[in-house]
Amino acid sequence: MLMDSPSRSSVIIVGAGISGIAAAKVLAENGVEDLVILEASDRVGGRICKESFGGVTVELGAGWIAGVGGQQPNPIWELAAQFELRTCFSDYSNARYNIYDRSGNIIPSEIAADSYKKAVDSAIQKLRNQEEEEEAYGDDHCNNNIKNSETKLPSTPETPIELAIDFILHDFEMAEVEPISTYVDFGEREFLVADERGYDYLLYKMAEEFLFTSEGRILDNRLKLNKVVRELQYSKSGVTVKTEDGFVYEANYVILSVSIGVLQSDLLAFNPTLPRWKLDAIEKCDVMVYTKIFLKFPYKFWPSGPDKEFFIYAHERRGYYTFWQHMENAYPGSNMLVVTLTNEESKRVEAQADEETLREAMAVLRDMFGPNIPNAIDILVPRWWNNRFQRGSYSNYPIISNHKLFHNIKAPVGRIFFTGEHTSERFNGYVHGGYLAGIDTSKALLEEMRKEKESQTLLLEPLLASLTMSKPETVSNIHKCDIPTQLYLSGKLGVPEAIL
Repeated sequence: MLMDSPSRSSVIIVGAGISGIAAAKVLAENGVEDLVILEASDRVGGRICKESFGGVTVELGAGWIAGVGGQQPNPIWELAAQFELRTCFSDYSNARYNIYDRSGNIIPSEIAADSYKKAVDSAIQKLRNQEEEEEAYGDDHCNNNIKNSETKLPSTPETPIELAIDFILHDFEMAEVEPISTYVDFGEREFLVADERGYDYLLYKMAEEFLFTSEGRILDNRLKLNKVVRELQYSKSGVTVKTEDGFVYEANYVILSVSIGVLQSDLLAFNPTLPRWKLDAIEKCDVMVYTKIFLKFPYKFWPSGPDKEFFIYAHERRGYYTFWQHMENAYPGSNMLVVTLTNEESKRVEAQADEETLREAMAVLRDMFGPNIPNAIDILVPRWWNNRFQRGSYSNYPIISNHKLFHNIKAPVGRIFFTGEHTSERFNGYVHGGYLAGIDTSKALLEEMRKEKESQTLLLEPLLASLTMSKPETVSNIHKCDIPTQLYLSGKLGVPEAIL
């Protein structure tokens, strides 16, 4: 095995997404400068990822700043304001009144409103049923098939409009069914990032505060790109990290900021294997796949206006090219549409050629707007599910989820600390959740490092006294300490490494 650096780091951070960068920044601000960030891809950002398409910058992953306008400031909104990130207000609540059937007719608003109310009532009833089961059966309620004869069953969406409403409700507007901390704490407004520098510009500005940068590029050797971590060996004395290209890195601690999808995959091997309580918690968390397909056209043929940014396609198959958005508000004159797919539809589209996806999307658009609309001149299909460094878009916990599940997902295993949006109990699934999780994890690690330093100091005092009395056998006792303590003591006492 090759050693990229002969020195042992205090902390290795695996992953340079929002959580990893936030964690590294907090550590650096608190004096931990001998850190290393290992990033599998060739860029910073993780699931915040921009690409040039159709003459503008589009966001393949996270695209909104959700939760703005409340009494508490959203930290990501504050960063966006600080660094003058361009955004535009988005309101997709009007989408339910822009629902097209397969004949190109817009569903009457009263029918749409009735279907929406029915879907909300059904979702609330489902939530109540789950809460009742939780109270009756505790953690084992999922394995108990006993049903209360008085329990009211939620309705099942069947018609195309019901399926479309169900899709936008559960995949986009769940906050209207169950209060979500993001909107309760930070406000109900959402802003689309529409900046040529990209959403990830925020990460670069954060990194500038503790990494060496020049002309917008990070040149600091502590950030290592294209380093695919494959194995973590951990013990009471430290962590050894092995990468796919054969390099080995050693540290006192590791902060693992990979996605929940990666944790569920076979990309990372742990030696020893993670304990059962940790593996069970990881497996219980679902992964949401969220695919934004971008289509560029020679000219605009769709309605535009303040209430027309989003529109819906009602099909017999749930989630089949259902949710559409035009980009005129974000980039006027871009002649661009975005259609969002999720989960199984996302996986299906990722597995097929872009030409087939384009054919399907154009057939849907011609259902809505007629046969004479122009063909798209370009298409962009992100593939988050098939990306082995991501394996999905964000975590998706059950509506009824106990505190123990979050605790176990977040809890460290030995000297490995876990972070990411999936470790945020209040804000999982959001960029600010990942950001705050990175900060919280670093604070927890700093506290652990403080406790370790105190214990080392307690060990040091009797050793110093013994050495003063010239008892050589005491020096050999240093060998019985863990490696960080050995290094600390040998440095303070001037003990030759050969003795250790």
